[in-house]
Amino acid sequence: MSSTTSFPSSTATSISTSTPTCIRVTPDKNGYVPEWACDSNYSYYPSFAAAIVFSVAFGICLFIHIFQAFHYSKKKLCWVLIMGIAWEFASFSLRSAGTRHQQSVPLAFSSQILVLLAPMWVNAFVYMVLGRMIYFFTPAQQVFRIKGIKIAKIFVWLDILSFLTQVGGGVMIQPSASYKSQMLGIHIYMGGIGFQELCILLFTVIAIRFAIVMRKHERSQGITSSTQILDGKPHNWRTLLYVLFAALVLITIRIIFRMVEFASGLDADKNPIPYHEAYFMALDALPMLVSGILFNVVHPGRVLRGEGSEFPKGPSRKEKKEAKRIKKEGKMIAKEEKKAAKAERKSAKRVKRESVVSRWIWFD
Repeated sequence: MSSTTSFPSSTATSISTSTPTCIRVTPDKNGYVPEWACDSNYSYYPSFAAAIVFSVAFGICLFIHIFQAFHYSKKKLCWVLIMGIAWEFASFSLRSAGTRHQQSVPLAFSSQILVLLAPMWVNAFVYMVLGRMIYFFTPAQQVFRIKGIKIAKIFVWLDILSFLTQVGGGVMIQPSASYKSQMLGIHIYMGGIGFQELCILLFTVIAIRFAIVMRKHERSQGITSSTQILDGKPHNWRTLLYVLFAALVLITIRIIFRMVEFASGLDADKNPIPYHEAYFMALDALPMLVSGILFNVVHPGRVLRGEGSEFPKGPSRKEKKEAKRIKKEGKMIAKEEKKAAKAERKSAKRVKRESVVSRWIWFD
């Protein structure tokens, strides 16, 4: 006989497995059943009030970020952060509905996958901002002999790799999946966030090096205040850099929480984290909300202003197509010229050969 036992998770999940018995409990008016009962999507009674509070908070943060992206003309940069905050807002909106419909697997799973992956967008935004700071502020536009543009690209692609790994693991952690499938998903997801943290540590080294380079440059120019002008740019980079460090610390807190939650086992006596919603709210939701608010207060658009504050625009699709056409035509012309030169050489050899033959005939 098939039955369902709960696999605890602070973001609402359960695991199906084969056991001799299945305990069925009549859901209450909100659909709640204990974590040990069949059809349980939560390992605690989720708080509607907490979900609403975070929904509203992320919604306000999202609205302000959209306004700031247009106000500071940083849409190309800020859309990544807007996506991260939007996913958090969507997650807690779905969670609010899920607290009133706790038997709904789509609500529980959608909320879970969004909250698991949203921090990746914020992480990518940090990489993009520091890359522009290096390009904008440092005289050589590089750190460790790596250009700011390349630093941003390298770490964003690493972030995408981590994102895809976490997606692969996250979609396997759903109530309808088997126990084996969900455990595999958890291991894949943990590998993804572990790789994410490794990238953060490497990136932190680059950020520290950037600060050292900037301080040396300021001392060489006699700059003693962040309000002074150097190279025609206001040097208020420190505050934004401190916010980047703070965001990385908050993301790291959230990563450590997730790794402890998934790695510490399912015994409630030894690992209470999955059985108490407060851990999730304090160590996942709150750090990401604070990071979003920090970027509201110290928006990159207030620091990265003027010429050189954005990476140079590459060629447009139309320009690339035209360049490809010209290159193709150039190759064809070169090919025709090569053919013509070859034909000319053959003709010259033939004329020379005929001339030699005619001399032999004349001597005869």
